[in-house]
Amino acid sequence: MGQRFSRISGWGRYAPAQILTNDDIAEIVDTSDEWITSRTGIRERRIAEPHETTLTMAQTASERALAVAGIPADNLDLIIVATSSPDYLLPPVSSMLQHALGASRAAAFELRAGCTGFLYGLSTAHQFLATGTYRRALVVGVELISRAVDWQDRNTCVLFGDGAGAVVLEATERPTGVLGFVLGSDGAGAEALIVPGGGSRQPLSSTVLAERGQFIHMDGQAVFKFAVRTMGRALLEAVECSGLQLDDIDLFVPHQANQRILELAARQCGIPWEKMYVNIARYGNTSAASIPIALSEAVEEGRLQEGNHIAMVSFGAGLTWGALALRWGEGPATTEEVFGRQPLHLPQRVLRSARTSVQKVRIQTTSRLSPLLLPLYAMSRRVRKEEKTGE
Repeated sequence: MGQRFSRISGWGRYAPAQILTNDDIAEIVDTSDEWITSRTGIRERRIAEPHETTLTMAQTASERALAVAGIPADNLDLIIVATSSPDYLLPPVSSMLQHALGASRAAAFELRAGCTGFLYGLSTAHQFLATGTYRRALVVGVELISRAVDWQDRNTCVLFGDGAGAVVLEATERPTGVLGFVLGSDGAGAEALIVPGGGSRQPLSSTVLAERGQFIHMDGQAVFKFAVRTMGRALLEAVECSGLQLDDIDLFVPHQANQRILELAARQCGIPWEKMYVNIARYGNTSAASIPIALSEAVEEGRLQEGNHIAMVSFGAGLTWGALALRWGEGPATTEEVFGRQPLHLPQRVLRSARTSVQKVRIQTTSRLSPLLLPLYAMSRRVRKEEKTGE
């Protein structure tokens, strides 16, 4: 048996039918559509109905992914569910999903890495397949985060939405699918994005409820700085370790947290905006579900074709970050066909390493300056908007 790879053979998503617009939120807290849109890029988000749960959303997205892959659930060897909003603390929603799908042969576990959870799950499943341990895996990113949002806090309630996305991974000897990834964590920033109450440290009590500790608390400025500092660097590292160059990437699918963050990351790395897939205006931040939802939409819109290279990047609670590069489709017969060239000789490797180092230095410099540049950046956006309006 030769080297093994893992390709995405199925994909699916689910978003609740109920839409909550910025104008709707303006009736709940002191805000406006202009305030939300200008700061986040979000115009609306999906909110689960009372009868919907993390399990039901994950099940629908998974069934759609399995249908695209054309395999029955009992052919799955592994199920990984990335979520920060499971139905219960015990049992894990992964086992409940396994039963609901009828995946009787599959091992199943829940993975919690905040908004980066899907990339952690995809990387983990890939390694099970690449080592020959399993042949087929289901990776799900799902969040019912609206029930953990404080609807009295306009700084957080405007950001989040509910949804689920899933992919099926299948082992293959063709050089395709996941080509490289990087994962990271910095627990020093744990309190920047936290639900302080409800766990074993602060069990639910009248005090926790009075202090609204059962809801998400976020230091927006700290999270913003962290995202700007890590996203570009992680993206470059993942592309580099995959054996590709940034110009080889046909589509970037980032975590949909804040459009200003995505714009800054694109500028740092020199990525043309038309190569970025952005759907944050319609869904808001769906945490671990955002990348698989965006990936599924990109496929349906024809943004991905056989042989395309994709890069995904995310950051989240923990604080965590991750990036992953993959080749779309069934894959060619040889490694040379993946990269469109012979394996790199030493001088080319050195040149690429030097180029990547320069890009990293640029990102690090921009990250340090970004808090100072944000007012100017916001001003430039307003000027461009006024110029466009005046045309």
